[in-house]
Amino acid sequence: MRTLLNIIWFIFSGLWLALGYYLAGIICCILIVTIPWGIASFRIGNYALWPFGREVIETRPAGIATTIGNIIWVIVAGIWLAIGHVVTSIPLFVSIIGIPLGWANIKLIPVSLMPLGKEIVDSDSLMPGYRGA
Repeated sequence: MRTLLNIIWFIFSGLWLALGYYLAGIICCILIVTIPWGIASFRIGNYALWPFGREVIETRPAGIATTIGNIIWVIVAGIWLAIGHVVTSIPLFVSIIGIPLGWANIKLIPVSLMPLGKEIVDSDSLMPGYRGA
């Protein structure tokens, strides 16, 4: 089922969202100071291509540097990527088949706004009963 959802996701949302993340990552890597955000953007772009079967978890307690970095990210690119998730989720919610895809889009908004301090792992590698952020 995961593979089928991922294929449908890739066609209707994943490719477009990943391209947005990759563009943000390229821009951040060109501006040398923002390379950590660029790397995070590429990581989330890969997750946006194929999200089913993977989860986002907190890697460590968020410190002040992570908080400041996430605030800068929201201002520079995060808000635009979150708007992209909302815009692509609306037409998905219209059809019954698209509801899980629309919900996956909504679940990606928190990581698109605050990517630092997060890690993407396979759902199978999580401990039973644990759900990511």
